[in-house]
Amino acid sequence: METLLFYGISRLRPLSLRLHLHLHLRHSSATQQLESSPASLQRTDIQPPPPIPLASYRPIPALTPTRLVSIYAQLSKARLSSFNVLVAMSGVALSPIPTTVPVLLSTALGTALCSASANTLNQLQEVPYDAQMARTRGRPLVRRALSPTHAAAFAAVTGLAGPVLLWTMCNPTTAFLGAANIALYAGPYTWMKRRTIWNTWVGAIVGAVPPLMGWAAVGGTLVPSAEHPITFVLDNPLAPWALFALMFSWQFPHFNSLAHFVRGAYAQGGYRMLAVLDPRKNRLVALRHPCSERYLGPRGVAFNKFGGDARARTVFMHSLWWLPVVLGLMIVHKNNADWLQWIGVRGMDEEERVRACAFLPFAFKANSRFLLSISTRLFNAATRLSASS
Repeated sequence: METLLFYGISRLRPLSLRLHLHLHLRHSSATQQLESSPASLQRTDIQPPPPIPLASYRPIPALTPTRLVSIYAQLSKARLSSFNVLVAMSGVALSPIPTTVPVLLSTALGTALCSASANTLNQLQEVPYDAQMARTRGRPLVRRALSPTHAAAFAAVTGLAGPVLLWTMCNPTTAFLGAANIALYAGPYTWMKRRTIWNTWVGAIVGAVPPLMGWAAVGGTLVPSAEHPITFVLDNPLAPWALFALMFSWQFPHFNSLAHFVRGAYAQGGYRMLAVLDPRKNRLVALRHPCSERYLGPRGVAFNKFGGDARARTVFMHSLWWLPVVLGLMIVHKNNADWLQWIGVRGMDEEERVRACAFLPFAFKANSRFLLSISTRLFNAATRLSASS
């Protein structure tokens, strides 16, 4: 009877109503069969899964000094902070104003402290979202290797020590840039990551500030004035902004290619990245910046046209070596560079020069080992990331 009623009405009603009536009749029939079935056939013995025994959980290891240093390095994102220090040092080295070893070391340490604070504050705000992403589930705050209060104290100490050191040993301009970068990264950038794709542009500003810090640390000016007019030599207030523009543009092929082959993780965490929402535009943005066209060449064109994780990894790997090579060549080919005078050795009296020259081989050896170690770690990290993705 119900079937005849359905086919009779089907000639008079639109398709949507016919489907609704058909589903309603099927649901009514299934409900009647369930009610008329014997109680022995109904599943009433379904129980929730048993709780996981506590023995299967591993206790959190004790915070020994060695383990604490390792956790602080993870909170600081040590590789990223080291990279920021190297970029800031390029601003120091390219400045025409001579500097001293204490200023050089203070700039490096102050930049590292500011970067550590910004990265820690960022992770404090993203614990629930990092827990949803496979690539960030091992972070210290997610696995509760450290309490949020402890991490907040670490961020506060480094966030105060960095600008204070830069103010004391360098100048207020450098300290202001360091503090502003902490606020910009931990504030607007972190807030925007889950709300708009423009977070990438704000993050590019954060990454482009360290060269300005290095330039200002040795006394360079960032704004034209009557005492420092715009000229066509290196001692130009607009010269550091060329480094800023270089770093700003470099970050788009670097980050957009990375975001392309980890876009699944960003989608898991709910981050509004261009690689997730519009991969085609993400590839286009990576290619259209001026510096990217110089070193990507056919690889960048192929990535923009066809996409693919393998091409994205290739672009990302090339971005890792391109920037250090370019900055290094800029430093080596700096006009009228007298490096002994630049670091304060030339112009000393005989006794001071002997002591400084005796120290130089050790400093050069230590610095070379440090640069080699950082370069090796960056390459190994990129290789592991490419292999695991």
